[in-house]
Amino acid sequence: MRRFGIVLLLAIACFALFGPALVGIDPASQSLWRFLEAPSLAHPLGLDHLGRSMLSRLAHGAQLSLAMAVLSVLSAAVPGTVLGVLAAWRGGWFERGASALADAVLALPGLLLVLLLAAFAPGQFWPLYVGISLALWVEYFRVTRSASALLLAGPQVEASRLLGFGPLYIVRRHLAPVLLPRLATLMRFGLGGAVLAMAALGFIGVGLQPPTPELGVLMIELLPYYSEAPWLVGAPVALLCFTMLGLMLSGGRHA
Repeated sequence: MRRFGIVLLLAIACFALFGPALVGIDPASQSLWRFLEAPSLAHPLGLDHLGRSMLSRLAHGAQLSLAMAVLSVLSAAVPGTVLGVLAAWRGGWFERGASALADAVLALPGLLLVLLLAAFAPGQFWPLYVGISLALWVEYFRVTRSASALLLAGPQVEASRLLGFGPLYIVRRHLAPVLLPRLATLMRFGLGGAVLAMAALGFIGVGLQPPTPELGVLMIELLPYYSEAPWLVGAPVALLCFTMLGLMLSGGRHA
């Protein structure tokens, strides 16, 4: 099942990376006289309510959603991990200040934080990116700080310090082997949460706005036509479900 999840994720990633170039159709190009055209060889997923290629819009939507999710997770993981290790290493006022900041951010629901930022620039990319990153970094900080505190107080690290090894050696030899699997699990769930958050915000109309091809926007645009063309609504829903399934299965029994 883990290999199946990895293969599924690789297939979705290839579709997002190379799909727009392989399809070669402008996702905004309209043919109004081809309203809700059924799937064909030329257009495997058919045309939407404005005569736009659904395959092209789905490929661009997958690229946008996955790229935004990866960027948000990396922007949260790097500072969160660094702050967590520094807080455990330094202790004292630095740890207390970083923990207080994390608790303050944690007291505010992540989705509400994104909504507050989106109110300043409706339909823009940066509120979603900043809001999701600010909501996610606390998880990396808390996990890294608690795990690093236990490791730094252990006999192995004490022995390395007595032998004169520096911080880089301690991080590489003692902290990294323990932290990296936990961070990989957090990033996997963070990617899923970021993709779902973007789709949910687009679906309720407070995220990206039409005609931007984003998964949530595609769903809400095509929802009124689910009875006439169910394959159009099913395409972004299926892609979102397969993405989440791949992320869950790729972790194997440790997910």
